[in-house]
Amino acid sequence: MFDDLSNKLEEVIKNMRGTTRITEENINEAMREVKRAFLEADVNFKVVKEFTAKVKEKALGQDVITGVNPGQMFIKIVYDELTALLGGAARKIVLQQNKINVILMAGLQGSGKTTHAAKLALHFRKTGHTPLLVACDIHRPAAIDQLETLGKSLNIPVYSERSASAQQIAKNALIQADKNGNSIVIVDTAGRLQIDEEMMGELKEVRDIVKPTEVFFVADAMTGQEAVNVAQEFHNLVDCTGIILSKMDGDARGGAALSVFSITGVPICFIGVGEKPDALEMFYPDRLASRILGMGDVVSLVEKAQQVVDFESSKDLEKKLRKNQFTLQDFLEQFRQIQKMGSIKDILGMLPGVGKQLSQIDIDPKQFKHVEAIILSMTMKERLNPSIINGSRRLRIAKGSGRNVQEVNKLLKQFEDMKVMMKQMGKFAKSPKLAAMQKKFGM
Repeated sequence: MFDDLSNKLEEVIKNMRGTTRITEENINEAMREVKRAFLEADVNFKVVKEFTAKVKEKALGQDVITGVNPGQMFIKIVYDELTALLGGAARKIVLQQNKINVILMAGLQGSGKTTHAAKLALHFRKTGHTPLLVACDIHRPAAIDQLETLGKSLNIPVYSERSASAQQIAKNALIQADKNGNSIVIVDTAGRLQIDEEMMGELKEVRDIVKPTEVFFVADAMTGQEAVNVAQEFHNLVDCTGIILSKMDGDARGGAALSVFSITGVPICFIGVGEKPDALEMFYPDRLASRILGMGDVVSLVEKAQQVVDFESSKDLEKKLRKNQFTLQDFLEQFRQIQKMGSIKDILGMLPGVGKQLSQIDIDPKQFKHVEAIILSMTMKERLNPSIINGSRRLRIAKGSGRNVQEVNKLLKQFEDMKVMMKQMGKFAKSPKLAAMQKKFGM
């Protein structure tokens, strides 16, 4: 989402690195470029003005350390201010013990409210809670059906009634949650194409009935500043405690994410990063600031890996790598684990310094499906021992995968090159020099 902004900010930082010291002249020029980049990203003008003023003040003030590289100092100031702009510290959701915690979902129609109610339920179930979804959107056609379908697919109970009011459904849902022992109740409410008194009146009445622990406003990140304006109106009426930004994996400019906290004072708690039920992440301002500035986000990358990687199989894989016994079947299994972490472009984007280079290459997710199809068209014997794959076998694999022989040859060549590289790495791992280094540093 922030590719254009990130590229422009990296260019500003690059120019600052070429200076010998920070002066009013070069900081003014840098701030002009930053302001232009933010405005093109659809960030609120007032927010941009305040942000650039703070950066300029710190860059020219007492915070600059004598002798420090101007580019590094500038990056530090921009990073700190960008983190503050996004909300400062991450706001973790604290749920009370021995009590039903109610989360009320609010937002306009089409923002992803119902989908993110289910995503939240899955998120909290992973942390040991027992969620109940409540279908209080009685106005949108098929809204109840949608929530019931999502609940069924995730094996999460949904409370619904077809002929009752939203207020009555909310009351009865709390009684049901008490009977079932649910620790979290997530209430999906009605949305509209625009704000109207009827919708807000119903929402406030439901809020007064369920007395929510949290009121989450779901904003469509693709709508830019308009999402911020709507969030402010909802906050004024129902006192929102947190914001969920949906569709953060899209190609919008990102103005909503960079403006919403400064304008509303309501922190972003979660971001939706895809259509799958588990495509919901806690929001960390410092990590997003780091990614926008091209510094990567290694912490989030490690957390993603921890969620999907089977560490027992990883130990077995390490032994195979050391013995140069890595097979195409091992490659397929590792390949699938990486795919569970999200798109390859997103994963690479979390590596420091990759962002700008990444924008210059086209990563087609279909190519990975093609690789998988080719390997799956091989027999297990061929996957375990690719050296037996002769010309006739290659032709059969190509036909079975729907690809051409050249693609099969290319994959096998890349695999052999990778094995050679891994063999060299294995030799280095066994070298006396590495052992001495490990001993020296207590590894």
